[in-house]
Amino acid sequence: MKTVRELMRLDGRVALITGGAGHIGTAMAEALAELGCHLCLVDVDKQRLDEVKAGIVATCPVRVQSVVCELEDEAARTRLPAIVRSEFGRLDVLVNNAAFVGSRQLEGWVAPFENQSLATWRRAFEVNLTTAFHLSQAFAPVLREGGCGSIVNVGSIYALVGPDMSLYAGTAMGSPAAYAASKGGLLQLTRWLSTVLAPDVRVNSISPGGVARGQPESFVTRYVARTPLRRMATEEDFKGAIAYLASDLSAYVTGENIVVDGGWSAW
Repeated sequence: MKTVRELMRLDGRVALITGGAGHIGTAMAEALAELGCHLCLVDVDKQRLDEVKAGIVATCPVRVQSVVCELEDEAARTRLPAIVRSEFGRLDVLVNNAAFVGSRQLEGWVAPFENQSLATWRRAFEVNLTTAFHLSQAFAPVLREGGCGSIVNVGSIYALVGPDMSLYAGTAMGSPAAYAASKGGLLQLTRWLSTVLAPDVRVNSISPGGVARGQPESFVTRYVARTPLRRMATEEDFKGAIAYLASDLSAYVTGENIVVDGGWSAW
């Protein structure tokens, strides 16, 4: 019988992480690299990609490839499998982590429901849901080849529950319908793929709660008061979940959603 240490090792395996230069993407990349996994990090931010890559190769003996890619562009997404095959010859873990979160300057995003625009709705679905479908489809053949393929989709607590809009009172923050709906679709895509790609590829998801990133104090106070563990998440809180779902620790787990929210959705 294998030890836990043996089951969690990812030596020689390769993972692609979309949104690999983002906060959660970086934490996940670090976790997988610590377990011996080679990485292909995909993001639109070249400078941040270079910084993340440099930090990982300085501390872990793994290969890291960084790819600048606009995931809203279907043609750009289509080129990714060839890039990965050329560089690594295999792919074992696909992490669909990139998300369209918009900004308060984006028209029709953080706005009253009546003013949320179809244009931003479509952009959110393209990145949050269509990209995950497209990349899972494109990488399915190579994920099957290695015999230990795993897809991990990154959802959200707002894929599970409705927003408490009182949290945002007096701030420029909000909870757009497109974000929640696209993330909800991603969880159902996870379940759908888990049966269609079985038994060759496992498909699971992680749903984060709110992550502390310098939000207004009034929001943080309300959010923490509503959270059983009495704090917001940090990026480090997601390392254990990705290590579990990417490795053989979860070899008999598929179609599941791990909620990492400090108990937010348990009420």
